[in-house]
Amino acid sequence: MKKVQLKVDGMTCSACSNGLEKYLLKQTGVVNASVNLILGMVSVEYENITVSDIERFILQAGFHSAGEYSYSDDSHIYHVKKRNLIVFGILLIFFMYVSMGHMLSLPELFSYSTYPVLYGLLLLVICVLFLIYGFDILKSGVINLIHRMPNMDTLVLFSVVFSFGYSVYGLIEICLGNILYMHQLYFESVCMVLYFVKLGRLLENISKKKTTSTIQNLVTITPKVAYKKEGEDVVSVTLDEIKVDDVLICRPSEKFAVDGEVVEGESYADESFITGESVPVPKKVGSSVLAGSMNYDGVISYRAKKIGKESTVSSIVSMVVESLNKKNKIERLADRISSFFVPFIFIVAVVTFIVKALLGYPFFTSFTSFVTVLVVACPCALGLAVPLVISVSYGMCAKKGIIVKSGDVLEQMRSIDKVIFDKTGTLTYGKLNVFKTYSYSEATYSLLKIVRSLESYSTHPIATAFKKEDLLEVSNYQELPGLGISGEIDSDTYYVGNLKLLKKLGLRQIHKQDYLKLTNSGCSILYVMTKEKVLGLVGVNDTVREDMKEVISKLKDMNISPVMLTGDNLEVARAIAKELGIDDVHADVLPKDKASIIKGYVAASNKVVMVGDGVNDAIALVEADVGISISSGTDVANDASDVILMNHNLSNLIDFIQISKKSYKVIVENLFWAFFYNLCMIPIAVGALENFGIVLNPMIASICMTISSLTVVLNSLRLKWMVK
Repeated sequence: MKKVQLKVDGMTCSACSNGLEKYLLKQTGVVNASVNLILGMVSVEYENITVSDIERFILQAGFHSAGEYSYSDDSHIYHVKKRNLIVFGILLIFFMYVSMGHMLSLPELFSYSTYPVLYGLLLLVICVLFLIYGFDILKSGVINLIHRMPNMDTLVLFSVVFSFGYSVYGLIEICLGNILYMHQLYFESVCMVLYFVKLGRLLENISKKKTTSTIQNLVTITPKVAYKKEGEDVVSVTLDEIKVDDVLICRPSEKFAVDGEVVEGESYADESFITGESVPVPKKVGSSVLAGSMNYDGVISYRAKKIGKESTVSSIVSMVVESLNKKNKIERLADRISSFFVPFIFIVAVVTFIVKALLGYPFFTSFTSFVTVLVVACPCALGLAVPLVISVSYGMCAKKGIIVKSGDVLEQMRSIDKVIFDKTGTLTYGKLNVFKTYSYSEATYSLLKIVRSLESYSTHPIATAFKKEDLLEVSNYQELPGLGISGEIDSDTYYVGNLKLLKKLGLRQIHKQDYLKLTNSGCSILYVMTKEKVLGLVGVNDTVREDMKEVISKLKDMNISPVMLTGDNLEVARAIAKELGIDDVHADVLPKDKASIIKGYVAASNKVVMVGDGVNDAIALVEADVGISISSGTDVANDASDVILMNHNLSNLIDFIQISKKSYKVIVENLFWAFFYNLCMIPIAVGALENFGIVLNPMIASICMTISSLTVVLNSLRLKWMVK
C-alpha cells in the first residue's frame, strides 16, 4: 500500500473537505483518505491505482490538485487576491452609490426614474462583473451539488442564482414598461454576497496561514544554496545538486544546508529552531550538524549525510503534517455535524419561502427571506472551530521543540493523571561517571578495560560512563534486556550487569558491604562476572536534572502524580526519588514489567503518560495512553512514541499539558459561538422577530456570516497568548 499527500485548491469550508473525503473513500483503489481544510491538503493511502488517478478523482469532486504537497511561498497569490478585492471593493462602492444613493439624498449620477432601462442595464453589467469575479464559488457550488455533496458554495449558488434570476425578470418587466419592478431588483444583493464571501475567505486564509507559520518557518529555514568542495575549489550549488557524502563548507553566520557530520573545523551552532534550546551547541570533528542551524564563529567542513526528505527538518514537518491529518474525536464530531448542516439549512430556506407565500406575503418578501437564510447560515465557523485550534496548537508545540505524531494526543493530554518517568537519561542527565571500582580477581585484563570493551557495543545510557579507548576485541556480543550485556574476549565469556544477572548465573552475593557503600553513594552498580565468579563491582553515578524538581512540583500542583520506573536497585531509586519528591517508585524492573505496570495503571482508569528514551522503554511507550520520547533516545523509542521532545528540557512537558488544556477550552468556546451564532441568526433570517422590527436582508446576512467566521479565527489565534 502506498501513500501520497497532495495539495488541493478550491476547498472553502468543512463541507468541502468532508465532501471530498467521502468522495475519495468511495473510489476503487483508495484505502483511506483524510482531508485537512487548514493546510489545504489530502492524504491518501492507495493500492492498484496511480497518483494521476487520485488527482482525477479530486478533479471530478470539483477541486484541483496542485501536485505533491509542499510548503511553498504563495504570497504572490495573496497579493493578487488583495488587489482584486480592492478593485471590486471600489466597484461595489460605486454600485451601491448608483443603486442606493437616492435613499440617502446623495447627488444622482442620473435619475433612475428618468432612465429606468439604462439604470437597470448598468446594474446588470456591474452584477455580471461580480459573477465573473465569484465564478469559482458558483462553479464549486454546482459541482458539489452534482456530486450530492452540498457545501457553503451551494448555499451561495442558490442565493445568487435566484436573486440574479429574479432581478433579470424584473429588468425585463422594466423594459416592457412596468416601472414598479424598479424596487424589486436584487443585483446589489448578488454583488454584496459574492464580495463579502470573497472578503471573508481572504481574511480566513491569511489567519489560517498564520497558524502554520511555525511549520513554514521550519521549511524555509534551510538556505537555498550551499558551498561544495570540488578538489581545491569551492563552488556554489543548489540543495537539489547535493549528494550524500559530498563535503560542504559553512562559514560564520551561514546556515548548514543539509544534515551532516563535521570533518574539519570547530565552531558553535544555533539549533534552537528545532530543539527550542537557545544555548549554542559546540561542534567539532565527528559532531552532527542539522540543516538550517546557524554556524556562529568558525569555518566548518561537513560531510552530507541526510538530504532532501531524509533531513531532520523534513522528517519533523512530515510528522507534524501527518498528525494534523489524523482527526481527533471532537473534530470528527464537528465534521459530521457540518455534513448534515447544509441540507438542513436548504430545507429551512425552502420551508420559509413556502410558509410565507402561503401566509400571503408578497413574493419578493418571501424570496428575500429564502435568500437570507441561505446566506446567513454559512457553516464556515463550525468547520473552522476545531482544525484552526489544532493547527495553532501544533505550531506552538513545534516552536517549543514538541513534535506531536498522533491526532488524539492533544485531546488526551488534558485529562492525564499520572506521568511515569524512566530514570536514567530522563530524570537524570544520563551522562554517568565511574564513581568507584572494587576488584576481586586478577584477570588477564583490568576490570575497567573489560567493561569498556563490552560497553562500547551498548546503546544503554550507562555505556556513556566508559571511554571508548584502549578497547579489546569482543565477539558474540549480546544484549540481555533488563539484566546487562555479555561478550567473548579471547574465548572467555564475560558478563556485565545487575544483581538479577548475578542471580541468574547462580552466583552468590558475597560482597554486600561494598555493594551497600556504592548504593549509599547513589551509584548504579555493575557486576563484572564470568559464569564461575564475580570479578568485581563498578559503581557509576548520575546527576539529577536541574529542572526536574520544578517539573515534578508543577505536576503535583496540577494534581498529576509522578511515578518512577527503573531497572536500578531499590536503594538507588529511592534516593533519587526522595531528592525529586516522587513518592511512587518501581525499581528492579524488567522491560516486560514496565509494560505490565503501565497496563495496571490504565486498567485502574488512570490516564497515563510514559516518558522514556531507551530501547527498554519502547514497549512501555506503546502501552501508555500517551508515549513521550526524547530526541536523544533511540530510533526504536522515537518510533514507538506519540510525542517526541526535540530537546531534553522536560519543562516542555508542562507546556504541552497546558497547551492541551487551553486548546480544548478554546475549541469548546469556538463550537459554542458557532452554534450560538446560528441559533440566533437563523430565526431572525426566517422572520421570527420581524414584528419587533428586527429583520435581515442578504447584504446584512453576508456581513454577519463573515463576522462569525472571523470571530472563530481570532479566538483560535488567541491561544498563542494564553500559553507563553
